[in-house]
Amino acid sequence: MTTLLERLQADTKDAMKARDSERVQTLRLFVNAVQNEAKTKQRDLEDAETVTVLQREKKKRVEAAEAFEAAGHADRAGAERDQAKLLDEYLPAQLSDVELDALVAEAVAETGAEGASAMGAVMKAVMPKIAGRADGKLVSAAVNRALRG
Repeated sequence: MTTLLERLQADTKDAMKARDSERVQTLRLFVNAVQNEAKTKQRDLEDAETVTVLQREKKKRVEAAEAFEAAGHADRAGAERDQAKLLDEYLPAQLSDVELDALVAEAVAETGAEGASAMGAVMKAVMPKIAGRADGKLVSAAVNRALRG
């Protein structure tokens, strides 16, 4: 079974053969981000860690696109969005709102949490179950809704 990093590297080679310079450049950025994280940790990353790195890269792209859009640079915002969209090919499918709410409700029941002061305990219980399939802000909002009633 190939790792996520190996898949990124293979897709980079395929893009090079297809002379898709835009895709090659973007995939190289992602491969480098994963390799830099592995170098920092001084070991190969597991796929779950690679997903975390790619999610961080996607978040950077989304935030940059919003900043470019606000500054009136629609072309650069579009390029950032294209890079974020490319990352979706390598990230796990995102949870629907219904699935997310169900996991949050399960975590609330497990922890016996009540009120906003228990948010940390619920987040701690639910995040391992999410495993990169939802943005932290969305999870936080879902937990907040569940605890308010």
